Amino acid sequence: MFLDSIFGLFSSDIGIDLGTANTLVYVKGRGIVLCEPSVVAIQEGTTNVLAVGEEAKRMLGRTPGNIVAVRPMKDGVIFDFEITENMLRYFIQKVHNRKALVRPRIVIAVPSGITEVEKRAVIESSEHAGARKVFLVEEPMAAAIGVGLPVQEPAGNMIVDIGGGTTEVAIISLAGIVFSRSIRTGGDEMDEAIIKYMNRQYNLLIGKNTAENIKIKIGSAYKLDEEISIEVKGRDQIAGLPKTLTVRSEEIREALMQPVNTIIEVVRTSLERCPPELAADLVDRGIVIAGGGALMKGIDKLLAEETGLPIHVADDPLSAVALGAGKVLDELKFLEKIQVRRKRGA
Repeated sequence: MFLDSIFGLFSSDIGIDLGTANTLVYVKGRGIVLCEPSVVAIQEGTTNVLAVGEEAKRMLGRTPGNIVAVRPMKDGVIFDFEITENMLRYFIQKVHNRKALVRPRIVIAVPSGITEVEKRAVIESSEHAGARKVFLVEEPMAAAIGVGLPVQEPAGNMIVDIGGGTTEVAIISLAGIVFSRSIRTGGDEMDEAIIKYMNRQYNLLIGKNTAENIKIKIGSAYKLDEEISIEVKGRDQIAGLPKTLTVRSEEIREALMQPVNTIIEVVRTSLERCPPELAADLVDRGIVIAGGGALMKGIDKLLAEETGLPIHVADDPLSAVALGAGKVLDELKFLEKIQVRRKRGA
């Protein structure tokens, strides 16, 4: 305990959005200081870390046989305990300028549907990586705080956070989540849908990074005023040779239809379960969307059409969860109230 307090003097408390696609770190007093892909490159057959973050992501699909680039998070939760721990340690030390004697308090945002086993994995990984104390906060609550919703008021606030591995939908009032749904559909599943479409339609094999680039540049959920196209490079399955072709935004919209409809359906279900008084609040306040998926062209128009409610895209949707996790570091009483607690014996 004494050593922890001493190490704490050298540490700044941090909030972490430990995402499937990207990890963002908020340092108390400094704001968001790190945003890097949740990717680790290791030597095959070992836990020897060769690269983390942006450098490791560039290796995805391009590594020689003795190097493996992996994403230790899957569907918003820890998929590989040891690699996640190494990744967290790297990020914690990086934001503290690689000082060894750092033991910060950490707030980590987790999916609202997280299991007890998954909670334990996040806490233990963080503690092993150097955390002095770990608080877990549900992602939709963190996102709502991050975008500035008045979550402590006795009124309905609705947030839709479309991340890499999960989509979180929540109705919040009086600093509590009245109703929430967490589905393991997000940016990753959209990337997979594009990979399958290119394979099925053109016999073209493309990697995850290429699929993500297509999604960002021409992906859409609603008919565009002016349709666009992009050149795509991959490997022809039949000839086995590199190939370049042009893909239109209408095609990618068709490819993304299933994951997008899954997200729309969970929003509709959440509204159906909303208490009448809070539903009345939402008629005026509408829904706020955050996360990387909020940047998809036309997602706000489609949601508005399907729900009949005003839709607001967060000013900085990618940073919303990390900002919320960081903001509660200044309000420890509020943090104690909203933190996700582990069940005894779990």
